[in-house]
Amino acid sequence: MAVYSWRGRNNRGEAVNGQLEALTEGGVADQLLSIGVSPVHIALAEVKEEKSTGSVLAWLNRKPVVVEDLLIFSRQMYTLNKAGVPILRAFAGLEASATKPAMVDMLKDIRASLDQGRELSASLARHGDLFGGFYISMIRVGEMTGRLTEVFLRLTEHMEFERDVRERIKQAMRYPMFVMIAMAIAVVILNIFVIPVFAKVFAGFNTQLPLITRGLLAFSSWMITWWPMLLVLVAGSVVGGRAYLRTPEGRYRWDARKLKLPIVGDIILKATLARFARSFALSSQSGVPLVQALTVVAQTVDNAFIGSRIEQMRDGIERGESISRCAAATGVFTPVVLQMINVGEETGELDNLLFEIAAMYERDTDYSIKGLSASIEPILLAVIGVLVLLLALGVFLPLWNMGQAAMGRGGG
Repeated sequence: MAVYSWRGRNNRGEAVNGQLEALTEGGVADQLLSIGVSPVHIALAEVKEEKSTGSVLAWLNRKPVVVEDLLIFSRQMYTLNKAGVPILRAFAGLEASATKPAMVDMLKDIRASLDQGRELSASLARHGDLFGGFYISMIRVGEMTGRLTEVFLRLTEHMEFERDVRERIKQAMRYPMFVMIAMAIAVVILNIFVIPVFAKVFAGFNTQLPLITRGLLAFSSWMITWWPMLLVLVAGSVVGGRAYLRTPEGRYRWDARKLKLPIVGDIILKATLARFARSFALSSQSGVPLVQALTVVAQTVDNAFIGSRIEQMRDGIERGESISRCAAATGVFTPVVLQMINVGEETGELDNLLFEIAAMYERDTDYSIKGLSASIEPILLAVIGVLVLLLALGVFLPLWNMGQAAMGRGGG
């Protein structure tokens, strides 16, 4: 696309000017007319490429579009659609008000695509890595049914729920992670700087040291000798582990194992099932065909194991089986939830009951998250206590034995 300079007059007759990107001058004129500006002059602008150090630094510091940006975008689109603002004018206003360069570029590209006659869902699909299949499918259904405003509202509520769950989990895990990192740093400092000092003192005792002390000294000596290899091993494990998790098999195995982790596994399962129930209910209530809804939802639950179980449900429904029977075959839903799905299917109120299931899982998740710190803290305190006990015994037992021996010689 080229950059065009333009001059024109707005609805109040005032002279205005600026620059716009478009394929042709006609595209610029259409954009201006959509925002209530009558073009007087349109010409190609002279674009100077600046490759200064400042522009390079600005490019390096360029912040990507994140979930919060898409949430704000959805909320604004709901408000503008509800107010009856035309779609092109809405995007022009959002582009003018956006402050993040990456967001401006995305809105500009979507507006240019709309200007070429594409549908909104097709324009958003050009940025599928940001919006995702679920978001685009919902927009497509909103366009087909004429309920785009309602779809934007539901997407906003859905994204707010997912953001709140992520924030609560991060908040609950912040303190335990800080304690574990502090413990790891303390262990490294003790083994590299503190224990070697005691090793020099114990070397002059000329007596056999206790088993715990010998173990501490051996571990400290090993860490000092092999710490470069240890760093390489840790870095290699991190890089190799991340590369393995990017593979379909690695992600599937890790997602399945996450659900079995002590304490946090149950929280992850409930949060994932809440996301599934809400997404499925939202898709079904918006008019998305059942099989297509399950296909899209399987990609949005952010868990390959649960996603495979949802695809298993979809395959069963394609064979003509009932939803409740397919859900029971997955083995991830509780009997209460299966009963609710069965009743909803029989009464034709599946959408409403799915929202109730999502709310139930959300309440359970919220309750479990609130008790997460209380569950982890005793374990961390026990680990810290064991480490302190081992260090105290390893350091003070030789001193105690030496004192006892000295007292024995003095008494003799």
